[in-house]
Amino acid sequence: MLAVQLSYVLFVFTRTAFRSPDPTPATPRAAGVTVVVCAHNELANLTELLPLLNAQQHPQFEVLVMDDRSTDGSRQFLENAIADLKHVRFLRIDTEPEHITPKKYALTIALKKATYPTVLLTDADCRPASDGWLAQMVASLANPDKAIVLGFSPYTYRPGLLNFLIRSETLFTAVQYLSLALAGRPYMGVGRNLAYRTKTFFDNRGFYSHMNVLGGDDDLFINEVATGRNTAVCLNPDSFMWSEPKTTWSAWRIQKRRHLNVGKFYRTGHKIRLGLLVGSHVLTWLLALATGVAVLVKMRVDPSFTPTEWLLLWGTIGLFAARLLLFWGIVGRISYRLSHTVHWLLIPAMDLMLGMYYGLAGLKTGLRRRQKTYDWR
Repeated sequence: MLAVQLSYVLFVFTRTAFRSPDPTPATPRAAGVTVVVCAHNELANLTELLPLLNAQQHPQFEVLVMDDRSTDGSRQFLENAIADLKHVRFLRIDTEPEHITPKKYALTIALKKATYPTVLLTDADCRPASDGWLAQMVASLANPDKAIVLGFSPYTYRPGLLNFLIRSETLFTAVQYLSLALAGRPYMGVGRNLAYRTKTFFDNRGFYSHMNVLGGDDDLFINEVATGRNTAVCLNPDSFMWSEPKTTWSAWRIQKRRHLNVGKFYRTGHKIRLGLLVGSHVLTWLLALATGVAVLVKMRVDPSFTPTEWLLLWGTIGLFAARLLLFWGIVGRISYRLSHTVHWLLIPAMDLMLGMYYGLAGLKTGLRRRQKTYDWR
C-alpha cells in the first residue's frame, strides 16, 4: 500500500507539481468560442456572472445562456440584459424531457445552437479569476491534435471545518485528474471549467450512453472520449473559475452522493487506478493507526522489544514518514500553484482527513442500496 502511494506521489503527482507554466495565448488569430452557461433559477448569479463573461479579452466569442424552465425572473433579466451585454444571447427551455436529464438536455441543445466550433462550459454560480480566463482555457486548442482542455475550479475560502473539507477534497481531486491527464491517462473534468470541440461531442454521440444518469455531464463524457493525445490541461491562475462552496453539511452530502453515484459508471481501467490510489490512502492511515495501537499495547504488556521488533517498528515508521513528507511537499507545491487552495502547513491535516473521508465514503457507498433523487444541479 505504501508502495502504491509512493508511486503515485513520485511519478504521477509530480507532473502537475513541476509542469512548466502555460504560455501566454496568441489571441489575435484565435478561433471563435461559445461560452455555455446552463441555468435554472439562477437570477442572482447571472446578474453577477454575465458582465464578467462579457468582458473577457478574446477577439471572437459569444456567451450562450440556457435558461432551463426558470421561474425567478431570469428570462426577463436576460431579455433586458442583451442590449448592454453584446456577447450574450440566451435560449429558453420550457419543457422537461423524459429521455434525458434536464442539464444534459440543455447542454445538448446549447452545443447544437453554438455559433462556434469550440465550447467552454461553466456554471452560473462561478466567477472567472480574470478577463483572460477564456483566452487561457482555449489556447491549447490551437494545436489541432487537442480537442479537450481540463481546467481547475477552486472554491472560495470560508472559515470552518466544512469549508476546509470541501477545499481539501477539491484540491486532491484536481491533483488526481490533472496529474493523470498529464501522464496520458485523463479520466474526468469539471463542468465548471471545461472546454472541448463540438465535433468531439457529436462524433461520440454526446451523452447517449449515460443520458439518464443524473450528473456526469462533465466527468462521464470526458471519461468516455478523453485520451492522452486529445486532452490538454490549463494551470494558469488566470484560467481558474472560482465557485461558491456549500455552506451546510446536508447540502454538501447531497452533492457528494450524486458524485459518488456517477463514479461507478467510469471505465474499468479508471476505476482500478482510482481504487488503488484511494484504497492505499485509506490503508496507509489504518496501518499507522494499527502500528500506534500495537506499540501501546506492547508497552503495557512487555515494554522490551526484540531486535526484530525494533527493525519492523522503525521500518514502518520510516516508510510512513517518507510517504507523509513526500505527500506534504508535492501536494503542497500543487496547492501553491492552484491558488493556495489549502495552506501548505495544513497538508498533513488534509491528508489524514481525506483518509478518514474516503474510508467512510467507501463504507457508506458499499452499504447503500436505495437510489435517491437529487436536484437539477
